[in-house]
Amino acid sequence: MSMFCFQCQETAKNQGCTLMGVCGKKEDTANLQDLLIYILKGISIWLGKARGVGLIDNKAGLFIAKSLFSTITNANFDNTRFITLIKEALKIREQVQAKFLKTYKDKNGKDFEDKVHDSAIWYSDEKKEFEEKAIKVGVLSMQNEDVRSLRELLIIGLKGLAAYTDHAAVLDYQKDELYAFISEALDSTTKELSVEEMIEMVMKAGKFSVEAMALLDKANTSTYGNPEISKVKIGVGNNPGILISGHDLKDMEELLKQTEGKGIDVYTHGEMLPANAYPAFKKYKHFVGNYGNSWWKQNKEFESFNGPILMTTNCIIHVMDSYKNRIFTTGMTGYPEVKHIPDRQNGKEKDFSEVIEMAKKCDPPLEIENGEITIGFAHNQVIALADKIVEAVKKGAIKRFIVMAGCDGRHKTRNYYTDVAENLPKDTIILTAGCAKYRYNKLDLGNINGIPRVLDAGQCNDSYSLAVIALKLKDVFEVDDINKLPISFDIAWYEQKAVAVLLALLYLGVKGIRLGPTLPAFVSPNVLKVLVEKFDIKPIGIYEQDIELMMQGK
Repeated sequence: MSMFCFQCQETAKNQGCTLMGVCGKKEDTANLQDLLIYILKGISIWLGKARGVGLIDNKAGLFIAKSLFSTITNANFDNTRFITLIKEALKIREQVQAKFLKTYKDKNGKDFEDKVHDSAIWYSDEKKEFEEKAIKVGVLSMQNEDVRSLRELLIIGLKGLAAYTDHAAVLDYQKDELYAFISEALDSTTKELSVEEMIEMVMKAGKFSVEAMALLDKANTSTYGNPEISKVKIGVGNNPGILISGHDLKDMEELLKQTEGKGIDVYTHGEMLPANAYPAFKKYKHFVGNYGNSWWKQNKEFESFNGPILMTTNCIIHVMDSYKNRIFTTGMTGYPEVKHIPDRQNGKEKDFSEVIEMAKKCDPPLEIENGEITIGFAHNQVIALADKIVEAVKKGAIKRFIVMAGCDGRHKTRNYYTDVAENLPKDTIILTAGCAKYRYNKLDLGNINGIPRVLDAGQCNDSYSLAVIALKLKDVFEVDDINKLPISFDIAWYEQKAVAVLLALLYLGVKGIRLGPTLPAFVSPNVLKVLVEKFDIKPIGIYEQDIELMMQGK
């Protein structure tokens, strides 16, 4: 096989993509990603040694996080960008190694050669030519299925954790502990650990996923205010527009500033929808609403939008020729022959002038729907409604909460989530975050005593809000176990951020999670058995039966 990738839910035959990714990723791109991760492990080994002698290098830690982020599904398809990252990774590894060796030699003198010998061999082995090396260091280089499963579960979870860490760093919120764990975890995948030790490291990734999401939540709310209950228009105006997609709120802010007074409307798309609930963005009159739906429908929706599209993070798919000349990437996102907006330099904003000038020459968006949807139910807002919610529960108006967070995707079996939403009893509340909401957020599901039956906490990283809400309800109802609450978890996953969220929920002690539309291909039968026995993870089934069981707390 020319490649092997099984990190997303739609991987071929639920086994692995071996010729070309279902996402459109080509074999050479997949192999370059494998090589980049391999070198990141090398940096992590040296960072671990450096910490042992008191050297902290968070610049290298952030580079690792950004690089892992770039390998997430539908983030970056541009080989030139990966080659640049690989070359930079090699330089960083040499720098970290040199700092460590100098410090260690100064402290330990003549015995230093013996102490670093093994790692030096591993280091020199990496100097082979890129293409040859890439083929040898991929996922299948570990032949033991269960060891491979646990290592890849950890790495895939780290990709999501790294994405959230990078999002927070963009807003100048960083934690040394996050960088330290990411490098520690990557380092662990180069060692012969026991199954118990590997499972412990996977659960530790859940712990730090909680910390990363909490840090990002603090970054977002401290910078832009707490999301508020908001009605968002989904129609269009008469001005030309710019469509911004992805997750990066800093890009959102800078685009709004630079387009103010230019006669251009700004619309959100996909996971950027929650930006409409932040107070800081509401002051911009030209910020008019949301256009379109989930990421996988972008080919058709980007064509009808007519104006330029800015992809700020992952969720870009195969770019059609019909809009290739008016789509831009930025951050860790990339696509061949698509214009990339460079990162900020010397504290200055990104320069979106080319996007803006293009927008002025474009027709207004073609309307594909109209009306409005209600969003803004992050933890601060829901906790403000706690008394009302508790009263509704105690009086029997609300019987159960169903957490349906996670990802959307093309898989036809994802209709299951629409079916669940439409057929849940009218005395249930759906808690959601991530693009999974597009399966039901435009349905008329009504409300309970004025509380909408779909409470949208925001982006996939805002799944943290759902955990905060659950823990708050645990205190309010005075139960000693989150699993005793009238809450069921029916999670949809697609990519690696969702895996980080899953590990976070497991770390918080949540049991009985339904996961779909398929179980991860990277989880071997033996590892799955452990997860089932320890956490009661189960696949989704027939929606009628699942609804009945969830209402029984099963």
